Amino acid sequence: MKDSYKVQDKLTVIKCNEVYAQIEGERHLLKELSEYFTFFVPGYQFTPAFRNRLWDGKIRLFDLRQNRIFIGLLAYVETFAKERDYEIVYEDPRADLTDEYSLYLGNKFVEELNLHSNGKQIGVRDYQLHAFAHTMRHRRALLLSPTASGKSLIIYLLVTQLIRYQNLKGLIIVPTTSLVEQLYSDFVDYSSQNDFDVDKNVHRIYQGKEKTSDKNLTISTWQSLYKMPEEYFHQFDYVIGDEAHLFKAQSLTSILTACVNAKYRVGLTGTLDGTKTHKLVLEGLFGPVEKVTTTKELMENKQIADFEIKCLILKHIDEVCAEVKKKGTYQDEIRHIISSEARNKFIKNLALSLDKNTLVLYQLVDKHGKILYDMIRNSENIGDRKVFFIDGDVKVDAREMIRKIMETEKDAIVVASFGTTSTGINIRNLHNIIFTSPSKSRIRNLQSIGRGLRNADGKTKAVLYDIADDLRVGKHMNYTLKHFVERIRIYNDESFSYKIYKIGLKNG
Repeated sequence: MKDSYKVQDKLTVIKCNEVYAQIEGERHLLKELSEYFTFFVPGYQFTPAFRNRLWDGKIRLFDLRQNRIFIGLLAYVETFAKERDYEIVYEDPRADLTDEYSLYLGNKFVEELNLHSNGKQIGVRDYQLHAFAHTMRHRRALLLSPTASGKSLIIYLLVTQLIRYQNLKGLIIVPTTSLVEQLYSDFVDYSSQNDFDVDKNVHRIYQGKEKTSDKNLTISTWQSLYKMPEEYFHQFDYVIGDEAHLFKAQSLTSILTACVNAKYRVGLTGTLDGTKTHKLVLEGLFGPVEKVTTTKELMENKQIADFEIKCLILKHIDEVCAEVKKKGTYQDEIRHIISSEARNKFIKNLALSLDKNTLVLYQLVDKHGKILYDMIRNSENIGDRKVFFIDGDVKVDAREMIRKIMETEKDAIVVASFGTTSTGINIRNLHNIIFTSPSKSRIRNLQSIGRGLRNADGKTKAVLYDIADDLRVGKHMNYTLKHFVERIRIYNDESFSYKIYKIGLKNG
């Protein structure tokens, strides 16, 4: 049979709503497509569901029962079809998924806004304008832009455009109450010299706040909304997810999938965890990744502070190392590290020895954070330096007050939990960061580093003090030292400059 008579296999794509597309075709093609979008979840072998044989450890991004897939993954469906010479047909015109929007139109809009910050006129950087125009043109995007690159300004451009010219109603989802207030405050700052009335247009939701509003835009924590009925989310014409790397969680995914009428879908994050499944889930919910800029580019252009990492490896005494190895668990190692009087004293002295504003980040509140806070503020060497403490129990208005105080202070110390401070909090006037708790999480480490990268008047450099613990016995390497090795890989990947210092702890 000649090739001209060959019947080409065909897949038909039907848009269900702004979340899903349905794909029709021969059953064997759909099964092949399902396999193409099936992946093992990282760490699946350690989950109770897998160990109890209740789950095979795989995630399936194409639902073979309903023949549905996230619209954000259609580019991958096209790749699948092209690689196999399958025909792909769209029942809805592809133009329905994109709009024409040029950099020229974006620039004209920015000029009209007359943007200000802290009373001074500001310009929009080229990469911010590109991100704005790209999102308006494609309507779906996962914007990959590092901390301190000005994501809040990109969001502001998007919402003011969509409210002013299309009269659309939107939802912005952020991970913490502090970020609700911070983003609102940023909007007020940017709008000081134009006619965008933030109070009239923007409603804020977190614990205790009313969840319904007639205002054009709602900013909310996901924790305040994930129990709302699906119908609640049908009102939104666009949805923006700040710190989008968190949206792989089921509660956040359910919010995004409930926004069936949101034709604009934008995620913003500085970091992905490096796994293919994480990237594909987020692209499915928001749209294809668009790299806005990099930390290295921002440093080269002097748009963020120079950055240096000092890795401080604390060598514990042999008796302690042997005792920790004998107990054998990660939890026992952590218990020793956070309760070590010599280690905590070292952290206290380090914080007090540093000039200018310092952020001390910890993981466990009662067992470590409060102990460090008390040691620092009660030190005979504290003088008149201000010391602040932040954990989950500190009210949002108090956290916002501390953040603003830090902008004017020159020599303060903030002892704060990773959970409340590592993500999104904007403290420009920050010179030193101390990691007191071990972690190998790429996202948490890079987000935490970002706290020190923002520029401020008189600030030229930020320094991270990464504390690691050497509890090795012979060839046995302890858990948290392995985590430190993972952090070094992250620093190398990001082209960060670092030096390693080995320090002996006299009392373990």
